[in-house]
Amino acid sequence: MTSSNGSSATAPVPPDGPLPAGSPPVTDREDLPDRVWTLPNALSVLRLLGVPFFLWLLLGPEADGWAVAVLMVSGFTDWLDGKLARWLDQSSKLGALLDPAADRLYIVSTLIALALRDIVPVWVVALLVGREVVLGIALLVLRHYGYPPLQVHYLGKAATLLLLYAFPGLLLADGSGWLATAIEPFAWAFTIWGTALYVLAGLFYVIQVAGIVRAERAGTLSRTAR
Repeated sequence: MTSSNGSSATAPVPPDGPLPAGSPPVTDREDLPDRVWTLPNALSVLRLLGVPFFLWLLLGPEADGWAVAVLMVSGFTDWLDGKLARWLDQSSKLGALLDPAADRLYIVSTLIALALRDIVPVWVVALLVGREVVLGIALLVLRHYGYPPLQVHYLGKAATLLLLYAFPGLLLADGSGWLATAIEPFAWAFTIWGTALYVLAGLFYVIQVAGIVRAERAGTLSRTAR
C-alpha cells in the first residue's frame, strides 16, 4: 500500500497484536472486493438494526429476557456472517467495516444500559468506553497518514466474544432465584476477563499505530535530508 504522502508501506499487522507463528495470513482490508449486496453484509446490517431495539428493551420495559435473546441472536449472526463470507467467498471491504462496528455498538450500548440500571460498576464502563475513544483517535491518526483501519484478529474477537457472553449473564444475574445465583460468578468472570483482553487489544492497536507514525516520520525526515 502507499501512504498519502507517497511513501511505500507494507500491509499493517493486525490491530490487536501480532499473530503467533503458524497462524493463517491476515488479508489486508484494502485487498478485499468492493461488494455491497452480499448475504454476510445483510446479516451485519440486521445486527446494526437490532441495536436500538435492544436498548429499548433494556431501558423501556426492562424486558431482560427478550434483550438477552436479541443479544444471543446478534452473537450467532456475528459468527455466521464470518463463516458465510468464507464459505461463499463473499468477503468485502464493507463487511470488514460493518462487522467490528456492530460489535462495538452492542458493547457500548449494553454498557450504557447496564450502567444506567446500576448493574455494572463505573470502572468497567470507563475502561471499555475509554478504550473506544482512544481507538477512535488512533483511527483518525491512521487516516491522516493514508492508512485504512488495521485488521482485527483473534485477540480482539476473543475479548468481544467474552463480553457478549458476559452481558446476558449480568442481566440474568440481576434477577432472583437459583439461576441468578448460579450464573452470577460466571458472568463476572467473563466480564473481568473480557474487559482485560479488550483493553489489552486496544493497547496493541495503539502500539502498532505509534510504530506506523514513527516509520512515516522517519521516512519523511530521510527524504527531507536527501
